[in-house]
Amino acid sequence: MRVLEKISEVRKAVAAARAEGKRIGFVPTMGDLHAGHISLVCAASSRTDFVVVSVFVNPTQFGPSEDYEKYPRDLTRDTKLCQTNGVDILFAPSAAEIYPAENITWVSVEKLSDPLCGESRPGHFRGVATVCTKLFNIVQPDIAFFGRKDAQQAIIIRRMVEDLDMPLAIEVCPTVREPDGVAMSSRNKYLGPQERRDAVAIYAALRRCADLLEKGEVDTAILAADICGTIGKTPSARVEYVGIMSTDDLQPVRRIEGPTLVAVAVWIGSTRLIDNLVFDPHTGKVSL
Repeated sequence: MRVLEKISEVRKAVAAARAEGKRIGFVPTMGDLHAGHISLVCAASSRTDFVVVSVFVNPTQFGPSEDYEKYPRDLTRDTKLCQTNGVDILFAPSAAEIYPAENITWVSVEKLSDPLCGESRPGHFRGVATVCTKLFNIVQPDIAFFGRKDAQQAIIIRRMVEDLDMPLAIEVCPTVREPDGVAMSSRNKYLGPQERRDAVAIYAALRRCADLLEKGEVDTAILAADICGTIGKTPSARVEYVGIMSTDDLQPVRRIEGPTLVAVAVWIGSTRLIDNLVFDPHTGKVSL
C-alpha cells in the first residue's frame, strides 16, 4: 500500500492501475476509521481490482460553530487498518492540497439538500457535494462506496452523479452497528459512558418503528410520534428531527405507499447523532 498526499501522485498511480485493466474502487472518508468504513473497503475489494481510500476532514462541510477542529484524527491507525484490509492507495491530502486557493466554485444539489440535516446545517451538503466532485475527478473511480448510515448524503451524491453524467457508479452499503445496535460513527467517541448507554435509545426507537411498519402501520404521524416518545424517555436525549420521506425526492409523506426513509437526528448531551431505516412496502422489507 502507498500513502499519497498529492493529487498528481494519485492520478499517476490510478492511471497505471487502469492501464493494467484494473477497475478502480473508491471509499471517501474523513478518517478515524472504524468497522463501518472497513465494510466499505471490503465491498470495494469484492467489486473492483484496485482500492483507493481517502482520509480528508473536509473543512467546507463544517459550520463555524461545529466540530471541525476537534473531529477525531488518527492517520497512523487509519494507515494500519488500510494496510491490513488490502487497500492499494491511501490518499491523505492536506486542506491546502484540496483547496489551494479561495474556493469560489461550488456544487449544490437543490431540494435534496434542504430537509433533514440541511435545515440545521446550512451549507453542509454544498461542501459534501463539492469535495466529492473534486475527489471523483482526482481518483476517477469506476465505483464509489458510501454507507447508508448517512442516508441523505448517499441520496444526494447518487443524484449528483446522475445529473452531472459522472462516469461512475455509487454503491450504498448497509449500516454497521455496535452489538447493542448503535450505528458506528466517529462522533460516538464524544459520548461519556452514560451517554453511550443512552444512545441505544435511538436504535430502540427505530427498531420499534420497524416493528410497526412490518405490522402494517403506514400513518407517518403515528410512526413519528412513537419514535419521539421512545427517545424522549431518555433524559439526556433530545430529538432534533424525525423525517419520514420518499427515498426518491426526500419529500415528506403522510402515508407510506412507496420506498421510504425514516431518518432521525438526536442530541445525546452535546453530541449530535444520526440514524435511519429504509422501508419498502412492496416487499415488506426494512433495512435498518
